[in-house]
Amino acid sequence: MRIMPCGDTALLLEVGSLPEVMSLHASLSAAGLPGLLDLVPAARTVLVRFDPQAVSAAGIRRRVERVSHLPEISGRWDTGGRELVEIAVRYDGPDLEAVGELTGLGAAGVVAAHTNQMWTVAFGGFSPGFGYLVGTDHRLHVRRRDTPRTSVPAGSVGLAGEFSGVYPRSSPGGWQLIGQTDAPLWDVDRDPPALLRPGVRVRFREPA
Repeated sequence: MRIMPCGDTALLLEVGSLPEVMSLHASLSAAGLPGLLDLVPAARTVLVRFDPQAVSAAGIRRRVERVSHLPEISGRWDTGGRELVEIAVRYDGPDLEAVGELTGLGAAGVVAAHTNQMWTVAFGGFSPGFGYLVGTDHRLHVRRRDTPRTSVPAGSVGLAGEFSGVYPRSSPGGWQLIGQTDAPLWDVDRDPPALLRPGVRVRFREPA
């Protein structure tokens, strides 16, 4: 793990893989570090924001180093006991048939694979409320569309690479769209505003 200063009030922790990021983020979240203000995971990094009035940069660095050696950061992460969100999806996306062909699962097989596994929010990005979700079924790893759409409707559920995600608002995008949900992904009147936050587990289901 590389630890780099990021201004006067943050450290940037760089590791070798996304599972390591998720394990490190979970460990630091549970550690209750004095002076910690925020943790922001990304694909290969975790940003650690701290209060310099409560802890020095050297002090938070020592605590981060101790915590990072407590768990075995080995490409696995524990999702047990964490918040679970269920999202109802109408699997009628314009790319569902194409994804069925790309994966060899057929449309019905894609729906079954998407709903029969637990997803975990690895990190957020792209737009407020957008979570990059990783699962355990590698059969759903598909490339992005060759030609991105100029407008993707809010609530669209998609696949791209190793990730699944839900568009919180209408925006351009190149993900393979397999369904649609009415779940409010971002609500400024909710605390916290984002429904899908790093570490949250997600289960997709078809409407009853």
